[in-house]
This record gives sequence, C-alpha cells and structure tokens, in this order.
Amino acid sequence: MATTRAADATTRATRSRHIPASDGRNLLEPTQVIWSPETRLQYRIEKPIGAGGFGQVYLATRRGRSATVPETVCIKASTRIEGWLREAYFGLLLDGHPRAVRVFDRFPLMRGDGQVLYYLVLEYACHGDLSAYLQADGRPWSETAARREIAGILEVLGRLHRGQLLHRDLTPMNVFVCEGRRLKLGDFGIVRQQSNRRGVTVDALNASMVPSDFLDRTGPKWQSRDDVYQVGQLLGMLVKGDATTRVRPHEVRGLDCSDQLKEIIYRCIGERRKRYESADEMIAALRTPPRRLASGVLRSLDGVHLAFTGILSRTRSEAITAATRAGAIVHSGPSVKTTVLVRGRPNPQQAAGKDGGVKLLEIKRLREKGHRITLLGEAQFWKLAAVKAASRPRASRR
Repeated sequence: MATTRAADATTRATRSRHIPASDGRNLLEPTQVIWSPETRLQYRIEKPIGAGGFGQVYLATRRGRSATVPETVCIKASTRIEGWLREAYFGLLLDGHPRAVRVFDRFPLMRGDGQVLYYLVLEYACHGDLSAYLQADGRPWSETAARREIAGILEVLGRLHRGQLLHRDLTPMNVFVCEGRRLKLGDFGIVRQQSNRRGVTVDALNASMVPSDFLDRTGPKWQSRDDVYQVGQLLGMLVKGDATTRVRPHEVRGLDCSDQLKEIIYRCIGERRKRYESADEMIAALRTPPRRLASGVLRSLDGVHLAFTGILSRTRSEAITAATRAGAIVHSGPSVKTTVLVRGRPNPQQAAGKDGGVKLLEIKRLREKGHRITLLGEAQFWKLAAVKAASRPRASRR
C-alpha cells in the first residue's frame, strides 16, 4: 500500500487513544474521512445517527465517483469482528434483494493505537428505523400498506428460512423505512444456522420482542415460528401506528383492521405450536383472500368426534348429553381427532372477530394441514340429535 493511501486510511481517530464502543463515546467524529481499501472510495463522516449492540452508525458522504455506491450512506463502525463478519456475509448473500438494506462496502482498518475497527457502508434509510418513524408520525398504516410491506420483509426472511437460517432480532429498530415508506430489513448480527428444524439455543435476545417462553432463558430452542412471532408483532404495530409496546393476544380483537388480518396477527403471536411455521406460510396467508367459513351437511352424529364453540341456545351440558346419546364422542376443544365442530352464536369477546374464536382458528389451522372437519350449525346439530334420540330407547346408550 502506498504511503499516501496509508495516510488516508489512518483516520483522525487513529491518532487518539482507543475508546471502546461500550463506554458510550463515539468511535468516529464529524468531518473525519475514512478510506476503503476494498473499493478505494473515501467517506466523510457527517454525524452519529444510532448505536446498537454490535456498533455505532453514522451518516456519511461518499467522496469520489461511483456507479454503485450512492452519495449519502451510513457507516457502521464496530470493535467486534463477530457481528461484522455475519453482517458482511448476509450483505453479500442478500445483495440486490429489494427488501434488504444494501451493504455497499465492507472493510477493517487499524488505528494508530493498534486497535482494529470494522466498517460496513450501508444503504441510508431516509425515514430511519420503524420505531422512530412510527413515534414521529403517530398514524396507523392502512391495511393494504401493512400487508404489502410486511410481505416484503417476509420475502427476505423466507430466503433465510429456506437456508435453515434464523434471524432472531426482527424488531422495529432493525426494520428501516426507506423512500416511499418502503420497509427493508437490516442488521443480521445474531442470525444463526440451525443444523435441523429443532432450532437453535437462545444465547442472545431482545427482551422487548421475544415470546414470553424465552424470557427466563429456560424455554425451547428458537425456531422459524419464533421469527414469525416477531413479524406478527411488527404487523400489529403498523396497524396500531405505535411501536412502543408489543401487541398482546387479548388486544387483537380491538385492532382497526379486517377480521382476517386479526386472525393472522393472533396466530403469529398466540400459542406457539399454532403459529405459522415459516415466513412462506405467513406470506401465503397475507396474500390469500379470506374464505367464507360455511357450515357443512351431516347425516348422523354416530361415531363422530365432536366439539362445541360459541353461545348455544341451551346449556352446554344439555348439548353434551344430547351429542353423547346420539353416538358422538365429545371433546372439550378441537384436536387432530376432531371431525365435527358445532358452532353457536359468536362470542363478542372472540379473539379475532366473528369467525376468529380460538376454536374456529384451530379448526382453520387443522383444515390447512389436511384434516377433514365439518362445521355444523346449532339448528342442524339439534335436529340430528333429536333424530337419533327418537330412533333408540334412551337407556340404550350411555
């Protein structure tokens, strides 16, 4: 390397005492110029704009001509190589993806005191991260925009999932709002590869955006469905227009959106085993028009595995007795054994709208898995129960 280039690469900070990132002081200073030995471009530091667990982020201006690197960029500087290596790798892996924050340049530089700083030159998000944007804007997003933008984030996540990779840090601080309110995913510092679909041990997490199962660090391994939980939270935050607190399952019914979108959000953030198992499953749900939950036709209750939901015109105990006498096997809730669900009037407190009771959501999930389940209206149920009761002496069945 030529002497003049070595001087360019030695920034203003390299002539000062090393300052660890962890003490809250800046690694770089405004007007400082750093030089990339990879692209031979120079970058002038303008001001600090953020900091995270793996580095500090600065607004910067590119010096010199480039057909690929824009004039305004972000510089991420870190004293830690591990996160830098992962982010540099995923920048290459996802290069050109329209929903991933671009990584234009990556290089280490040694300071005058012998300390190495690791740099990433990133795409500048003109509206900042999603948390800051929602706090400043304060308005809910339309359902159309929320669906479209979350599906875009899921496209990036789907590429990771298909490669057996888990993001684990899908927070409003790692989703960025670019020109045209276009969301892009960034910060791949704690992505991990899973050797099988059992998941990975949780060794790092953002407590504000993880399922409660993981908060005491004794829960199950992190799986793709836990990434989906975080995306469900992001979707709910867009609908609310607020990223300051996570969405709780009991709050979903009050969101200002369609019942179908409420169902999607509830399934993401509800019971773990019932979540979408991958980003691709959630994309399909967002892009599939809602189907009418129509009642079916049944000739007999004899031998069926049956559960009840909703408000019945008679007591639940009467209904259970009638179903049993008609030859049905009654369960407290839907399961893989269920073949019939008897539906009463919707409960106003249902999780996700008229067709979004917890049991109805489970029936829909089981149907997606290929289980054949007949939905029966209450009137037809009582008719079938009466026919069976009239055809046999009451004592013939217990």
